[in-house]
Amino acid sequence: MRSAWILGAVVAFVIGNATIAARAAEIRLAEQFSMGYLQFNIMKRDKLIEKYAAQRGLKDFKVSWQRFNGPVAMNEALLSNSTDIVSGGVPGLITLWDKTLGTSFEVRGICALSSQPFLLNTANPDIKSIRDFGERDRIAVPSIKVSVQAVLLQMAAAAAFGEENYAKLDPLTVSMSPPDATIAMLSGAGGISSAFSVPPFQFQQLEQKNIHTVLSSFDVLGPHSFTVAWTSARFRKDNPELYAAFIDAVKEATAIIAADPKGTAQSWIGDTGSKLPLDMVTRVVTGSNVEWTMTPAATMKFAKFMHKVGTTRHEPASWKDMFFPEIGNLNGS
Repeated sequence: MRSAWILGAVVAFVIGNATIAARAAEIRLAEQFSMGYLQFNIMKRDKLIEKYAAQRGLKDFKVSWQRFNGPVAMNEALLSNSTDIVSGGVPGLITLWDKTLGTSFEVRGICALSSQPFLLNTANPDIKSIRDFGERDRIAVPSIKVSVQAVLLQMAAAAAFGEENYAKLDPLTVSMSPPDATIAMLSGAGGISSAFSVPPFQFQQLEQKNIHTVLSSFDVLGPHSFTVAWTSARFRKDNPELYAAFIDAVKEATAIIAADPKGTAQSWIGDTGSKLPLDMVTRVVTGSNVEWTMTPAATMKFAKFMHKVGTTRHEPASWKDMFFPEIGNLNGS
């Protein structure tokens, strides 16, 4: 609740001070802790934004990179003008789209980055399904209530216990970054025995014989966008060359991932300082249920659920309502 209050206060502050002057050409990009942002790793490595911005005549501009844990922190950074383009799970985008709809600081999605499942793993041998969680169990998620994992857990609870009980498991959730959640699970620290995690950490957890998967997000929703990128209408309007350069950079980076998955895996390891083996990371990049794509998938399923349970006030008529028109020709959902 405190996070929601802070985000609401920041929204009110930004909307009430809507005449921030356009700054010098700069683009600041934010990602979270997972392998859902491989395009960003490639864009950094190959300086793709710089490449396409220079083609558009930009000379004096800066590209900088940031990392946050969870959508609340990233959305607050976007609203406070501390970053320009953020990325994460679909509910993070929907939350801010809903709060800013019709304002001078309206936020929409730019494109998707990937479609892949994330796993609810546990070290508790007695937990075979979400019905088995008790009041003493704790489930780590990147952000309570608003992260894609937290919302999927609500959707799973609604299916298992009835829609009116969609929040039944919310009291068990704890905000924790995926790396810290993995350490806690493997060590048993802090009473954390379960984590709704992200690749590659969810697979690192499963290397331990005492850890098993309770639920896949695909079991709940089918194939869905795991990561998307979003920004404000103001940034898009004030920085059209940088915005277009970003889209072109994502297109090329997505093609590079498909053409060179092992090199992509190596770039992720180098960018994050991971100690995971290259072969393991490469297997994650090329997983059978993994697709690196700019096309949004199942975003309306998230939006309809969040509106139905009262998390959001507005329900989009189409996925295109939540995204800027540059990707409107894609076969999204």
